[in-house]
Amino acid sequence: MTGLGAVFRPQLAPERLRAVARVADEVGLEELWLWEDCFREGGISTAAAALAWTERVRVGVGLLPVPLRNVAVTAMEAATLHRMFPGRAVLGVGHGVQDWMGQVGARAESPLTLLREHLVALRELLRGGRVTSTGRYVRLDDVALDWPPEQPVEVLAGATGPRSLRLAGEAADGTVLTANTPPDGVRRARRLIDEGRAASGRTEAHRVVVYLLTATGPGAAERLRDELVAEGVGAVPDLGVAGDAEAVADAVRRLAEAGADTVILQPTGDEPDPEGFVRFAAERVRPLVP
Repeated sequence: MTGLGAVFRPQLAPERLRAVARVADEVGLEELWLWEDCFREGGISTAAAALAWTERVRVGVGLLPVPLRNVAVTAMEAATLHRMFPGRAVLGVGHGVQDWMGQVGARAESPLTLLREHLVALRELLRGGRVTSTGRYVRLDDVALDWPPEQPVEVLAGATGPRSLRLAGEAADGTVLTANTPPDGVRRARRLIDEGRAASGRTEAHRVVVYLLTATGPGAAERLRDELVAEGVGAVPDLGVAGDAEAVADAVRRLAEAGADTVILQPTGDEPDPEGFVRFAAERVRPLVP
């Protein structure tokens, strides 16, 4: 079965999250995803709050930019969420938007090297390992978590370019693709991820999560078009979907056929009814997606 979820976008004030998270839980939404976009809302703090306010929904963070965090801190926070809310936290990391990283003095000369070192150390720490690393960016001296997760957990990586997609296949448990990824882009990403997996001898399942920019209700087509144009991708075919549940489900199915395991509906930044959007995803789209 294709996984389905929705995004709580950080264009909404943090105090709106409680109501949206509770609706997601009530209507049986599988996954509610949060973003840590500079300089809006913190990913770990919002995830912890959403998990505490709910009982069933899985809460994803896509993504935590690794230049902002020492990997030991990332591991401690991730392990704490996994211990308090077993099976419900989903965390993804990425090298971050480089302009934003530059604004805070955290821009790395080699974002790919940093992400690789961070992923390797993070996954080992969350497995309960003891890590010593003398990498270019990640330097740990005999570090282990006192409270690692009690069960294996997945670490996802955000990726777009060929090298980062191959790295995700090598060093992560799954990959998060942006809403600027059409079905053909998902196929291409899968091929590159598999190249990375083959190079490192990985044989276990690798989950691919894709955001789908989605607009429904009055003015849906205009809102979708305006956001695509604002993102500079207005001329890219097969991006986003506007319409009713049938239209959205069809777009989800096309991404799944291209290789997506989970599709997360991403409302436009000006979505007028975030709670209604979550209900729409769970009650009207989910029954149409096998």
